[in-house]
Amino acid sequence: MISIRLARGGSKKRPFYHIVVSDVRKPRDSGYVERLGYFNPGARGKEVRLHLESDRAAYWLAQGAQPTDRVKHLLKVAKKNAATAAASADTSTAATTEAASAE
Repeated sequence: MISIRLARGGSKKRPFYHIVVSDVRKPRDSGYVERLGYFNPGARGKEVRLHLESDRAAYWLAQGAQPTDRVKHLLKVAKKNAATAAASADTSTAATTEAASAE
């Protein structure tokens, strides 16, 4: 069975996780089928906390991959962030268009 889970990286007391697709029989940090993104729980300032290739995650979910509980939560957060980014992009595009037409 295939699962979508977190593979730990980083150094001692500074975790960094890769979101990977792997066989459930393999150890946590061993080889994986595909890397979908990363999660940095210690991100500060302008560092990116979560990066996920949503289209590839959707593909693997359609193929029957089972996400872990934490990855399910991260998928929801990524979807929410994408919707927020799209809405703000639409707003800024509309404001730019209105400003250009006003001139």
